[in-house]
Amino acid sequence: MATKRMAGILRVGIIADTHGVLHDAVPALFANVDRILHAGDVGGAHVLRALRELAPVTHVDGNNDDATGEDVVRLIIEGMRVLLTHILPRPSRVGAHVAASLRKSAADLVVYGHSHLPHNERVGAITYFNPASAGPRRFDYPTSVGLLEKRGDAWKVMHVALDERSVEALKKYLGVRRP
Repeated sequence: MATKRMAGILRVGIIADTHGVLHDAVPALFANVDRILHAGDVGGAHVLRALRELAPVTHVDGNNDDATGEDVVRLIIEGMRVLLTHILPRPSRVGAHVAASLRKSAADLVVYGHSHLPHNERVGAITYFNPASAGPRRFDYPTSVGLLEKRGDAWKVMHVALDERSVEALKKYLGVRRP
């Protein structure tokens, strides 16, 4: 498959909790990604079809996709070992399904959704990343996606707000520790 890689940069779009709605900002933000990871609560095949028009998609079903939300998909992206799931619930207390998968095989990045809250935390050798919700707005939480980039040998994962209101909401909720 042809790559969209530009100037030595690999880009991966990370999205979760679309709940049947693909935010208007997503196609432009993901226009130059090499692949997309969807961490569940997709909300319909039409969302996956629209994302697949942008790049290859790997996804897990969430608890609102007639599933448990505990599916785990493992993949390797240019040496980065990724674990994709919907319900974690948090890095300090991962669910049994994630713990069992991590015992079998290490991961560098764990991508999850479900809470609609942004998260980006390194615990030991693992980065835990929740892009927050890219679907309908919930409470005063941000609507955002993530971008994973590889420049040379360095990886970086970051949040991108989908609207102006979410810029401040990301600042408010990113890094908030939950019990």
